[in-house]
Amino acid sequence: MRWTLKPKPETSIINNLAEVLSVDTTIASLLVQRGIETYDQARKFFRPSLEDLHDPFLMKDMDRAVSRIEKAVSDQENIMVYGDYDVDGTTSVALMSSFLETLSSQVTTYIPDRYAEGYGVSYQGIDYAADNDISLIIALDCGIKAIDKVAYAKSKGIDFIICDHHRPGDTIPHAAAVLDPKRQDCEYPYKELCGCGVGFKLVQAIASKKGQSVDDLLLYLDLVATAIGADIVPITGENRVLAYFGLQVINQNPRTGFRAMLSQVKKETLTITDVVFILAPRINAAGRMKHGLHAVNLLKEEDPEIALQYASEIEIYNSDRKDADKSITEDALIQIAQNSEEDRFTTVVYDENWHKGVIGIVASRLTETYYRPTLVFTKSGDKLAASARSVKGFDVYNALEACSEHIEQFGGHKYAAGLTLKEEQYELFKQKFEEVVNSTIDKKLLTPEIQIDAMIEFDQITPKFFRILKQFAPFGPGNMTPVFMTENVKDTGYAKCVGADEKHLKCKMQKSGMAIGAIGFNLGSKYNSIIENQNVKIAYSIDENEWNGTVSLQLKLRDII
Repeated sequence: MRWTLKPKPETSIINNLAEVLSVDTTIASLLVQRGIETYDQARKFFRPSLEDLHDPFLMKDMDRAVSRIEKAVSDQENIMVYGDYDVDGTTSVALMSSFLETLSSQVTTYIPDRYAEGYGVSYQGIDYAADNDISLIIALDCGIKAIDKVAYAKSKGIDFIICDHHRPGDTIPHAAAVLDPKRQDCEYPYKELCGCGVGFKLVQAIASKKGQSVDDLLLYLDLVATAIGADIVPITGENRVLAYFGLQVINQNPRTGFRAMLSQVKKETLTITDVVFILAPRINAAGRMKHGLHAVNLLKEEDPEIALQYASEIEIYNSDRKDADKSITEDALIQIAQNSEEDRFTTVVYDENWHKGVIGIVASRLTETYYRPTLVFTKSGDKLAASARSVKGFDVYNALEACSEHIEQFGGHKYAAGLTLKEEQYELFKQKFEEVVNSTIDKKLLTPEIQIDAMIEFDQITPKFFRILKQFAPFGPGNMTPVFMTENVKDTGYAKCVGADEKHLKCKMQKSGMAIGAIGFNLGSKYNSIIENQNVKIAYSIDENEWNGTVSLQLKLRDII
């Protein structure tokens, strides 16, 4: 691991903030690192308010989108809500269709089949709309590059409203409205909304024209918070407000489908991390293993018994997903070892029999293992489809753009993307991708980094200090859980490896007469470096440990040197 200590902000700014907030300078420094330098900024950070949400009409084309939907409702047109099969897409469809159903009985939903249609807007979906006399399609979490498909729909008398958050290409589709804060001609103040977030802004705009306030839309924010967590967008600005209130809904008044999924989980209060690791994989599993509509049905279901039945089906899909993910990851690791690809700057693997629904997860696993920009390919019809994942600091979307001569179609973000290409292009693409990454990546990015927020001593780790840290939540990109470093610490002599395969490290670290319990997940290999009573340096976050009804602070170790 590569340890990087974040630069300490200017002392005068830290001291001034510490004074106005009555907090210690470490807390003030953490806030300044997050761009918070004044009392008002701190108030907005610690006390998110729905009033801090932006006016949805600041988004380019919002007025056109609202007018087109109002016309469709008043003329009793058939409306299709279309979304991708991942968490962001299915939550978007559940949100938009639930809301529109309060205005019209002419609303249907459509999720493309991952295998038959692939990602994004499909000709099959448009044909389905035409066959069913649908004249308006609202596409969520996709569509920003669907220029030909939007034109095809137009030729069949079907209008499109696009709500997307992916990077546009050079041309914007000729739709009735295109909502995407990443459009160059869009001056919306916050650019990092997820697809469900853009959908929510459209709902907010329609509702405001009917005299409703954002408080009337709180019941939808559980879906938005889930999408924010699953899509790994920054939890800053508007996303922080949406995630904060969405988590409150999940914890205080969860929708029937969430309650059904959580019935097997012993968790009193869910954090955004719990949403990512408990709810999101289950929602995703439907689209990966069966069909994304199963997830939409669960998210919209209001009958508890039916919801439990849907949730148990999704639990089976999730179990199947885990099995497929495990076996494909093992196959891929063998393939990498056999091809002696350790010297490469990229990891690119392919097997025509791999399950298309889990190649994204496998790409993430391989990135964790080899820490290089990674692509996992499988056969999809007469083409090859791949999921791409990147390492922190490297833009894989740009790298794919540089290989576009070999690619049929691609889209995504800086750290995650998808593509298709013809089979005969595979080797040429693989070679080109390696060349592009080799020539553009800063080689230090190929070693995982731990970013340290601050150096502290054990006597600073008090209940009050932790209480304030907890209020930094919800955590995520742009506001990660603070990581601290303490030097010259020793184990008290009771360290042991724990877990089924003794992968984890449990110990108690001491310095200057103070000792504090610690757990290091996947740090079992560090056992030998601490048992010889030598001084070490530790990187950690601070957590709570509950044991036999007693709650105490503990260190969650990230690394030991």
